Amino acid sequence: MSSSKGKGKEPAILPPLPGPSSGSANPAASLSALWAYLLPALNHIVKSPTNNSDKAPAIDIGFYAGIHTACYNYFTSQSENKSSTPRAAGEPAITSGTDLYQQLDKYFMEAAREVMLGAPQDDSTLIHYIVPCFNRFSAGAMSINRLLNYVNRHYVKRAIDEDKGWLRLNDVLESVAKTITADDSREKISGRLKEKRTDELKKWGYKIDGSGASMASAEACAEAASPPDRIVSVSSLAHRRFRLEVFDPLLAVPVVKGKKAKNKIPKAAGKSTPAPIPKGRLARAVKELLESKGGDEEERTRLITDLAAGLRLVGVRPDHPLRKRLDKFLASA
Repeated sequence: MSSSKGKGKEPAILPPLPGPSSGSANPAASLSALWAYLLPALNHIVKSPTNNSDKAPAIDIGFYAGIHTACYNYFTSQSENKSSTPRAAGEPAITSGTDLYQQLDKYFMEAAREVMLGAPQDDSTLIHYIVPCFNRFSAGAMSINRLLNYVNRHYVKRAIDEDKGWLRLNDVLESVAKTITADDSREKISGRLKEKRTDELKKWGYKIDGSGASMASAEACAEAASPPDRIVSVSSLAHRRFRLEVFDPLLAVPVVKGKKAKNKIPKAAGKSTPAPIPKGRLARAVKELLESKGGDEEERTRLITDLAAGLRLVGVRPDHPLRKRLDKFLASA
């Protein structure tokens, strides 16, 4: 996955990826056939080398339409097969599309791990590497989200309706139950649950402005912040994997064991303070970038801006110390 934007050059434009020959097997026949059909497009969108990390390479319009049709036919055939297959008493129904969704999650996990494996060991260059890599990955995720919109419409929407989404009834029931009485109507209870959902979205920047864009942005972040067992949109699925495989390990604070953890740093007048709390790699890299002398101030601000936006988009909580530090820097920039 290329992370170079290139300076002083026009971004390289890759030609749209053509679809496979018409003689290929029916891609909707099985998951393996569908995945073999999808994989070249996914790799082209997510991994093709490009010096424009903010835009994913395109695929041919015919291939695009073919993927949409293949997904539709696959989901339809799965639904028909499941409806005609008898189940044992009490056995839960498996929603059609679960296998494809899980395969996508695995794909994003492996792509994110490739980014992590390529990370430099030197903290001074970490942010210069990770920011364009994330921008490239995110652009690919958004492109795939549009390409596989049928997955969102058919599988994700149904899963959310079945209380399998990022915010579930049990997540809010306890707090809502405290404000509900036996005389409350179903509509009133539903209203309280909606209020709780709105409160959660406000934590991610939702503002009631009537445009809908603020809610969509906040919900994308909330989805990415959810545990991996929650069903979320395809783009949030990718961003959540980037958080789990890249940002979370880089944010992890190393555990200090033994006597070193009890060391004191002498201060004036014989006083002492606890040793500084160790920081994760990304926090150290940010500190080095912000405290470095000289250099391109505009580039530094751009890197911090993109990093702050990336941490929010993958679901790192707003009260995380590093997010707060980045926001403070940007507010004063």
